[in-house]
Formats: sequence, C-alpha cells, structure tokens
Amino acid sequence: MRTNSLIEQVGVFELNVCSKANIWCRNLHLECFFSVVSRLGDGMLWYVLIITLPVVFGAGAVDVSLRMAAAGAIGVLIYKVIKHLTVRPRPYSRQQDIQLGAAPLDRYSFPSGHTLHAVSFTLICISYFPLMAWLLVPFTSLVAISRVVLGLHYPTDVLAGAFIGFLIAITAIGV
Repeated sequence: MRTNSLIEQVGVFELNVCSKANIWCRNLHLECFFSVVSRLGDGMLWYVLIITLPVVFGAGAVDVSLRMAAAGAIGVLIYKVIKHLTVRPRPYSRQQDIQLGAAPLDRYSFPSGHTLHAVSFTLICISYFPLMAWLLVPFTSLVAISRVVLGLHYPTDVLAGAFIGFLIAITAIGV
C-alpha cells in the first residue's frame, strides 16, 4: 500500500514539474526554439553527424559512424519494446493545462527516445572526438529539456532515456 502511495506522489510531482516547465511554451519564441531543438533531435542532426564525421575526420571516423548507427538501431528497438510494455500516456494527454508544443512521434512517453539517442550518440562521438563535446553536450541537454517543456515527456522518461542511452553508448564504445 505504501509503494502505491509513493508512486502516486511521484506521479503528481512529475505532472507538476511538467506543468511548470510547459509554461515556457506560452512564449512563442521559446516554444519555437524548443520545437526546433526537438525536431533536430528527431534524427536529422544525428544523421548529418554520422555522415560527416568521416568527411571531417577521415577514414578513422568510419568506425565511429558505424558504432553510432548500430547504437541508433539498437536504441530504437529497445525504446519501442519498453514503450509497448509500459504504455505510459504523455503528460499533455493527462493534464489539460499542459500545452502540446510539438507533434509526438508515437503514442507513449516512457522512455524518451530523443534523449536516449542524444545521449548515446553524444557519448560515442565525444569518446573519440572530445572537441565535439562543446557542441554536442549542450545540444543533448537542450533535447532532454525540450521533451519536458513541450509536454511530451515526464522527467523520469528523460532520465530513463538518458540511462539507457548511456548503457548503449558504453557498450558501443567497448568500455
């Protein structure tokens, strides 16, 4: 009985966090900014990065690009299975004051696939090309934040996505 109460309290807390973060969507400029970040996190930036790494860094970067592509495919498989098993509704569909700031790619929220991929791609890339961290780490942070601000994910969705992305990355890197 206590466990259910704790879970319910966490759920209420998360919805409150989502509501407060979603206030940023009331500002058209911020909503547009986070929508663009989220859209780039859909895959566009990562595809461009995977393709351009060998062009910029030479033939040695082909291996890194292949690791990133494999991590991406594994990430999709993992998050789709988890979403299918958990079927957690998105915040905007549970609370009326949360305004949807961008179209969702699928129906359920747990875990955040955007965050999962952003973390895994960033960690793989910067483990081989540390100078890329100045660009990728802030972008990855903004992707994670955007998912909550846009009403698409709860904080635990983002944390779970980041953790799974971390596990995929360290596996891909071979740590």
